[in-house]
Amino acid sequence: MDDLLKRFLPREEFHSYEDFYANFAINVPDDFNFAYDVADELARIRGDRKALVWCDEQGAGAVFTFADVKRRSDQAANVLKAAGIGKGDRVMLILKRRYEYWFILLALHKLGAAAIPATHLLTAKDIIYRSEAADIAGIICVDDPDLMCRVDEAEARMERNSDNTGECSLRYKAFVRSVHTPAERDPAKETARLFASRHGGSATDGMVPWTDFNVLTEKAPEEWTRPDNTGTKGDIMLLYFTSGTTGMPKMVRHDFAYPLGHILTARYWQNVQPGGLHLTVAETGWAKAAWGKIYGQWICGSAVFVYDYDRFVPSAMLEVIIKHKVTTFCAPPTVYRFFIKEDLSKYDFSSLRHCCVAGEPLNPEIYEQFKAGTGLKLRECYGQTELTVTLCTYPWLEPKPGSMGKPSPGYDIDLLRDDGSSCDMGEEGQIVVRTGSRQPQGMFGGYYRDDKLTASVWHDGIYYTGDVAWRDEDGYYWFVGRADDVIKSSGYRIGPFEVESALMEHPGVLECAITGVPDPDRGTVVKATVVLAKGWVPSEELKIELQNHVKKTTAPYKYPRIVEFVTELPKTISGKIRRIQIREEDEALKD
Repeated sequence: MDDLLKRFLPREEFHSYEDFYANFAINVPDDFNFAYDVADELARIRGDRKALVWCDEQGAGAVFTFADVKRRSDQAANVLKAAGIGKGDRVMLILKRRYEYWFILLALHKLGAAAIPATHLLTAKDIIYRSEAADIAGIICVDDPDLMCRVDEAEARMERNSDNTGECSLRYKAFVRSVHTPAERDPAKETARLFASRHGGSATDGMVPWTDFNVLTEKAPEEWTRPDNTGTKGDIMLLYFTSGTTGMPKMVRHDFAYPLGHILTARYWQNVQPGGLHLTVAETGWAKAAWGKIYGQWICGSAVFVYDYDRFVPSAMLEVIIKHKVTTFCAPPTVYRFFIKEDLSKYDFSSLRHCCVAGEPLNPEIYEQFKAGTGLKLRECYGQTELTVTLCTYPWLEPKPGSMGKPSPGYDIDLLRDDGSSCDMGEEGQIVVRTGSRQPQGMFGGYYRDDKLTASVWHDGIYYTGDVAWRDEDGYYWFVGRADDVIKSSGYRIGPFEVESALMEHPGVLECAITGVPDPDRGTVVKATVVLAKGWVPSEELKIELQNHVKKTTAPYKYPRIVEFVTELPKTISGKIRRIQIREEDEALKD
């Protein structure tokens, strides 16, 4: 066992899944802080080992050791402290895949402040909502004048919308320079000009000024002393605004012990190895980055690989994986869907040891084609921003393509009927986590500033995930869909995923969404909203072909009686399909 990992795991090796589920445990120190107790400790005991390997689509690259990470995060902490950021302050990070994200995130941990990772796709309205909901004290973003202008627009509107105080909570703004930004270029001035052009000559006078984080960091002292009380198990370390498919985003609260929950993620699902190189495909604005780009990977001794790109090109990503000898890889099914359309025989996958998949259920066809092209079995898992790895195809389990696997240690999982009783084998029900006798390490502490919302999903010792699944005779769980998305037609319950999987096997289907449409005879009928692959043209003949394909692939009663061809599907900013929007648009047309 790796020396650092020994401090948190009484036992690392297990002889079966049953042994693992019954006996896996994590030692959680009372005052654990990942920045000091993992990142800085790694700098002390193996400072010359690679921590972060970064490259971008333009050919730039950088490698940082754990000693580098400590030095740069200490400098970043000094910059933030000088700016007035301290324990309990909330700072939004909109840094895409820039390597500075890792240094700044650790600096916030060192200060005992709360980080709010966010995507660069946020509008000014989104930024206002998040800033006001969380009383955000600072925003640090990439040097994109359009994004910086949206931040300024949000600040200006918050100033006007503020009640009595005359000001918003925002008091610090900084940008991070791209390695490709010329030294003479001033993103702050470009942003001011853009703001003025959009607002009829209005100036940004009186607003919080933009500062160049890179320049300040280079000049900052490298010495840093740990302050008192910088993060305990009850303090907020991360706030994630979920990109839910319904309603306004919720603020998911995680404390400073949260990183330890991702030992399960990295060691037993992603199978990272000491001295290895792990790539999780995720932008830093999403919770998946916490799962795969820092915490569990470093605790388990693996370096993190970051590929910084704006446009996903499957062949380019494959070439980067091979060139840098990535050893473990994790991505959503969409990435693998594009991978299998490439000629995988051209690539040398000998360095790649393990691949896993999450984010949405995996279509069996993708599993089989990727295995045929690489020899690697994809291992699925299920979890939420509120949780860690909840259900998983762990190393002792043979993958069943499309299954989420079995419950993780510490997770007391059940499937419940609408009346609250437990489901039988093969019966669909809502996935719940029973927390009466134990609570999984890394589970959220509730929704920030919303006790009512927390109580609506977590009460009487049970957390309701809102997802529906069924369990087979071997104890594997199979995803059906969100509880709100399950279709009830002529007495049958139809999960959208199974029908979508059937459609995805047809070569003419690039993407699809299954929803229910009210019907006077059947109550509800199944509708397929389909985006066609390149070269395919909508027609009545193709519609019938798709319907027949589903009838042959799954139970005939599940076939889509309505098929609509569209150029794109409505999605959240994190890329999740908004089936509710499709249903609402259908309702509007009916009215």
